[in-house]
Amino acid sequence: MKSIVKSIPNTLTCCNLACGFYASIEGLASNYELAMYAVFAAAVFDFLDGLAARLLKAFSPIGKDLDSLADLISFGVAPGMALFSYLDILLYEFEWDVFPAAKLLLLAAFAIPVFSALRLAKFNIDTRQKTSFIGLPVPAHALLWSSLIVVMSGSCGLESELLFTEEMGLASLVSLPVLAVATSLLLVSEIPMFSFKMSSLAWKDAKTVYIQIAVSAILVAFLGVLGISASIIFYIILSLATKKNT
Repeated sequence: MKSIVKSIPNTLTCCNLACGFYASIEGLASNYELAMYAVFAAAVFDFLDGLAARLLKAFSPIGKDLDSLADLISFGVAPGMALFSYLDILLYEFEWDVFPAAKLLLLAAFAIPVFSALRLAKFNIDTRQKTSFIGLPVPAHALLWSSLIVVMSGSCGLESELLFTEEMGLASLVSLPVLAVATSLLLVSEIPMFSFKMSSLAWKDAKTVYIQIAVSAILVAFLGVLGISASIIFYIILSLATKKNT
């Protein structure tokens, strides 16, 4: 019975990995909304495996390594594949695919898994990140990109003339690679980011988390999928506004 209880965190981590694998398949197949849902499910399992490990005191070296490997697939490879697929579609639609140099834009998608791997490796050896983060967490980065691609591609059913004009498509083709590199650099930055691990439910101890949850709920309620992207941006801004030494 004890061995079964101890295996619960690793089982949840494997569920995270399975969701990430599915998200990678759907992202490469241009099914961006399904990929986003799978990344979100992976994030839920990622939260639960850590919670289960703490509650059950079921920490293990294999669990730590397995968690990093699962996170790399779910929050690095999966959004990277979705971005690669979307940029490739844009290249074809605007007939830029005939120019070999234009295909270099696709390399920006590689920044997401590469810097996610560096972020995870850094996290595993950085003793400063016990109760907070240094750099943008990979699940937040993955949710930002998964939701952003859904919005930009129109996969969620939005029909905004602002978003889906030819000019906007060309702007996306140029700006998204730059943005991918910029946000990927945030992963390995020295910027303090707050964690959702709360030592107390008291307002004074967890007010930042409560503010993030409340604002995120409002943004998603009013903006839908775009609200997810906006929530991650707000998380970065709130972390900067409340940063302290870790």
